Amino acid sequence: MKQYALITGGAGGIGLSFAEICAKEGYSLLLVDIDGENLKSAKEQLLRKSAEYRIELFEQDLSNEDAAQKVFDFTKTNELQIDLLFNNAGFGNFGYFSDSSWTKDRAMLQVHMITSTNLMKLLIPEMLTRKSGYILNNASVAAFVPAPLHSTYHASKAYLLNLSQAVANEVKDSGINVSVLCPGMTKTNFAKANGNDDPNIKFNIASSEEVAQIGYDSLMRGKVVIVPGIWNKLSAFLPRVLSRKRVTNMVGNIQRKNHAKRSDNKANRLP
Repeated sequence: MKQYALITGGAGGIGLSFAEICAKEGYSLLLVDIDGENLKSAKEQLLRKSAEYRIELFEQDLSNEDAAQKVFDFTKTNELQIDLLFNNAGFGNFGYFSDSSWTKDRAMLQVHMITSTNLMKLLIPEMLTRKSGYILNNASVAAFVPAPLHSTYHASKAYLLNLSQAVANEVKDSGINVSVLCPGMTKTNFAKANGNDDPNIKFNIASSEEVAQIGYDSLMRGKVVIVPGIWNKLSAFLPRVLSRKRVTNMVGNIQRKNHAKRSDNKANRLP
């Protein structure tokens, strides 16, 4: 049975870059995304690099409560052995907590926390049986600091960081590598989708290809917490040097400036 890499949010950004790396490394691919058209485009893009790549697509809204089970059932129906899981899908909800959409918050928390956790729950027992497997959860450098105006996003990423470290410890002697990727700002559509396509801090923006390669290489080496880039490492270390209150104030000041010039119609909406 051919080894498959299951990549959520695989139609673009870091997910698609990671898919290209996995395909080059000999994995077959199962790309999962909410956007069916972008999934088809991603497959075409990958096959232009090599017609030998084996790529399965599954269109799924991962904010649905039964999303993980549907993805898992698809793997069973199609007899796909998942040897690598990349919980990559995600989005943000930028704005004051009292003003931001609960519908969007709930969907985001479902994708980042519940669906990702459920996929791990479903796939890890099979990996334990085979004594082999890789899991990479895409958190963020946001996981290390609280962030006013991005409170639920940062909190959900902190969950992924803690979950990954704990599960990695549980399975460390079983042949399974569990890692958590904590990138900083990356050249994807993430910021624009949140009305924040002109952030104040721009010097530290990495490419999705670079982040994906660092994530893959570190996962294969068994590194648990992966923070690409020196500035992101410093950001992750900052709460150990300064008080959490001071760090929260610093991040809040930056986010308020970003909010004031956001590109949608919410810049002047305050709690």
